[in-house]
Amino acid sequence: KTELVSEISVAAIRLNQQVENLLNMSRLESGSLQIKKDWCDINDLVYKALQRLEMNLSKYRVAVEIPEQLPLFKLDFGLMEQVIYNLLINVTQHTSESTLITIQANCERDRLVLIVADNGSGFPEHEIDKAFDKFYRIKNSPTTGTGLGLSIVKGFIEAHGGTVKVEKLPDRGSKFTIEIFTEKSYVNRLKNE
Repeated sequence: KTELVSEISVAAIRLNQQVENLLNMSRLESGSLQIKKDWCDINDLVYKALQRLEMNLSKYRVAVEIPEQLPLFKLDFGLMEQVIYNLLINVTQHTSESTLITIQANCERDRLVLIVADNGSGFPEHEIDKAFDKFYRIKNSPTTGTGLGLSIVKGFIEAHGGTVKVEKLPDRGSKFTIEIFTEKSYVNRLKNE
């Protein structure tokens, strides 16, 4: 019984994720996406996404490398959390368990630089240019997703005026790099101040 309940729970989460991706893509394409920027703590963003994926990531190794003195950034918390979530779920769909996932964040002048990397098998060289295409799924991929996760990442980052790129790492794995020019603050402000 416990196994059945667990399987139903996983299937429900997967279905919810696919519906959410379809709704997000619809918002992006219709131009109805509203950006609501506020001061965001990147640690909060990352750990909220990790918490949502606790079950999926239980057999993976995750390293979070965020400097203590990182400033707050003006971002849409909900959209950015979804970006991190989609990048992480993408790793779990395309790599084997025990893969190391590294999440890094830094401030370079007026830019937030956010990196999600893994030491999995990486994107096939001839498919990497299509990574952010809508409905695109890696050939011979076992995943049953909609192929929208990464195109939503791109859409949400571009809605922030930022860029996202993916590269195959020299040894093993993939690296997603997000750069967003945005206001930053070293003052620990209260929400809605």
